[in-house]
Amino acid sequence: MKQFRSFVRKEYYHIFRDKRTMLILLAMPIVQILLFGFAITTEVKDVKVAVFDPSKDASTQLIKERINTSEYFTIAEELTDIDQINDIFKYGKINLVVVFSDNFAENLLHTGEAKVQLIADGTDPNQASTLTGYVSGILGSYQQELMEQYKVPFQVIPETRMLYNPQLKSAYNFVPGVMGLILMLICAMMTSIAIVREKETGTMEILLSSPMKPIYIILAKAVPYFTLSIVNLITILLLSVFVLGVPVSGSLFWLAILSLLFVFVALALGLFISTLVNTQMAAMLASGMGLMMPIMLLSGMMFPIESMPPILQWISTIVPARWYIEAVKKIMIQGVAVQYIAKELAIIGIMAISLIMLALSKFKTRLS
Repeated sequence: MKQFRSFVRKEYYHIFRDKRTMLILLAMPIVQILLFGFAITTEVKDVKVAVFDPSKDASTQLIKERINTSEYFTIAEELTDIDQINDIFKYGKINLVVVFSDNFAENLLHTGEAKVQLIADGTDPNQASTLTGYVSGILGSYQQELMEQYKVPFQVIPETRMLYNPQLKSAYNFVPGVMGLILMLICAMMTSIAIVREKETGTMEILLSSPMKPIYIILAKAVPYFTLSIVNLITILLLSVFVLGVPVSGSLFWLAILSLLFVFVALALGLFISTLVNTQMAAMLASGMGLMMPIMLLSGMMFPIESMPPILQWISTIVPARWYIEAVKKIMIQGVAVQYIAKELAIIGIMAISLIMLALSKFKTRLS
């Protein structure tokens, strides 16, 4: 029994000495419950709406006030030209546009009918259906009040239009998200064990004694995996287009540039992780379990970022997959030109440089 207690004590000492393992064991459940509790929601809140109102009469003003005071929507822009609608969606500033017909109040009072067009971004069919449903509810409430007030059967008729995905195919939404998830996890996991393997097999001493500079050692680790990732990328795109039926409406060249840059970010992140841990098991846990949850919950892959608490929205800005998924949707489904994804390209490029610099700064030229 004494020997058993000694072995148990030894195991406790062994676990407590590894601070990173303790962090994973104790902090991960806290992070998971907070993320799952706040990020997973089917509700839509604080969605930015644009309005095109050629009438500007009392009825349209009242409807706009009700939309703006709703907990679900914020009117972010009043359009002056109907041709602005396509551009405003391409920049990703707006999720829904409400278009009132000409002479809205006059038509409603004289003919008993008036039309409102609801234009939503169909790249996320679930969110688009939810948004149009909420606005239709507001219009229905206004119509009911008019009928009770005037004792006349008024009709406010909402016409729904889904841009880019009129059939509301779910593949249009999840394929870009799955592309970001797969490329990030596979690439990061591949390179996260690269340096750690050298430490465990004892060949790191040979590398450090060679005349190669640390930056060349790190890049040499990334190049083979970068080549393999190109094969993965081609396979994913072929399956997405020919099996799942998701089109590449925009430039295939810029889609390839964007994806390769994102692959480089994922490889650099894996290399950075490999400089922080000492075992392949820890590297796999950090690159697999540690990255999967933020990508799935904070990238907009499954749940709209706008509906999350402000702190989670801020954290999502440092998740590379968020910017990649947004840009892929714009290129593949919306078919936008490169200027509409300039922001995402710049952010991913900055992340790539930053992660390589971090990996280089943490790379130990002497073994302890």
